[in-house]
Amino acid sequence: MDKNEKIKLWDNFCIKNNVSYNKAPLFDSSDLIVQTKNIGKTSIRKVLKRSKEMEDLVIREKNLIVDDFKKDTKIYDGLIYLMFYQNNEKVIPLYIGKAEKYGKKNHNLSANLNFEKSKEAFARWGDNYAYHIGDLSAVVLPDHKDNYKTTKYANWADSMFEKYPTTQPKLKQEVYFWTKAWSSEDISIWEDYGNVKLTFLEYLLIGIASDIFPNNLLNTEGQNR
Repeated sequence: MDKNEKIKLWDNFCIKNNVSYNKAPLFDSSDLIVQTKNIGKTSIRKVLKRSKEMEDLVIREKNLIVDDFKKDTKIYDGLIYLMFYQNNEKVIPLYIGKAEKYGKKNHNLSANLNFEKSKEAFARWGDNYAYHIGDLSAVVLPDHKDNYKTTKYANWADSMFEKYPTTQPKLKQEVYFWTKAWSSEDISIWEDYGNVKLTFLEYLLIGIASDIFPNNLLNTEGQNR
């Protein structure tokens, strides 16, 4: 399959899943300056602030999965999500990931989706370390310990922010977020496969996106090298 065919697959997937229509700004920002907030009780630290629109989107979609889990209807596998730029109508992926419904024991609801008031995990986009916002904040904002600063999130910061660490983190351009509760009836990006599980969907999305957008995609696992 040549690159033009892969571009068509990507564009069709984004259109069919209303990525542009249902997107939200990832960060709470003004003039591209990302707002911050304090977290912690004994050891207070600043983290980057997600937008309310992003949080509402995550909560809406995760509630579908939680309801599915409680009723044991087995409709949804979990969340698929994209972090991306948008140039005109083109979705330029920065990161592709998932938050699965089940935890490690395959019986319990995953802690990534089992949240009410706490934003520590928040479908992998939580404020705590070992989650996207927490680890990105460790690199972008001052006063985080060096052992929490990783190469992965330094690459994210290089891609998205003009400079760091700084108390006034400024984006190079608006960063968007999209997520969807992935069901057993949803069609893969590669329509010949028909319905696919969430794990395989993520694998296909990363594989195709890495061929089309090798200079943008920040995923390190699953890329075509």
